[in-house]
Amino acid sequence: MFKHLLLALASTSLLLAGPGHADESSDASLVLLTENFPPYNMAKNGKNFAKDENIEGIAVDIMRETFKRAGISYSLTLRFPWERIYKLALEKPGYGVFVMARLPDREALFKWVGPIGPDDWVLLAKADSKIQLSDLEHARRYKIGAYKGDAIAETLEKQGLKPMVVLRDQDNAQKLLEGQIDLWATGDPAGRYLARQVGVTGLKTVLRFNSAQLYLALNKDVPDELVDKLQAALNQLRKEGRVDEIMARYL
Repeated sequence: MFKHLLLALASTSLLLAGPGHADESSDASLVLLTENFPPYNMAKNGKNFAKDENIEGIAVDIMRETFKRAGISYSLTLRFPWERIYKLALEKPGYGVFVMARLPDREALFKWVGPIGPDDWVLLAKADSKIQLSDLEHARRYKIGAYKGDAIAETLEKQGLKPMVVLRDQDNAQKLLEGQIDLWATGDPAGRYLARQVGVTGLKTVLRFNSAQLYLALNKDVPDELVDKLQAALNQLRKEGRVDEIMARYL
């Protein structure tokens, strides 16, 4: 019986030690989190959960090449909601989240690698449109399409522009071609990607009224050495033209 007790204690000790060894072995690897945000990151099946090879997009492809060039291992998970993955990256050592706008109130909360690409707010028009705008105020005379509940639509509404909203942003591309709206308020490059998904190309930007850059945000406990390696790898990819090539595949 004493022998059985010793075996039981030994088994329990191994079980308790298991997770500790797993944590130690993952010290040199990073846990990356992302969300559905086409065309930068998206699940291949369109759902709100995916892992590793079942995730695609501009930022995903750029990050894969960056980590490969830097020689740093990682796991990648796409999940929902944004608040959850943001909090995990903020609080858990070895975690990171992308793509995130690098804003002043976030600057000291993370370590940053980027920029990966822009997230601008634009007004798009048909290729042959004669509309010229210097600011949003001059857009009041036109019919503007936007995506219901989106920050862009809400901003326009607050400024009294009264956009015509739809439940799917890509529907605005067809409405633009058919003359139901004069301008489409959307994101760039998101708008161009969505338009292409429904067979619409050749739209032109008549006004860019907000601009931000998107980054990989890493937990502050990630060693500076890893951050520097990733930044150097991304800089080299951009210098070689690989970042532009990846964007062109989706846009």
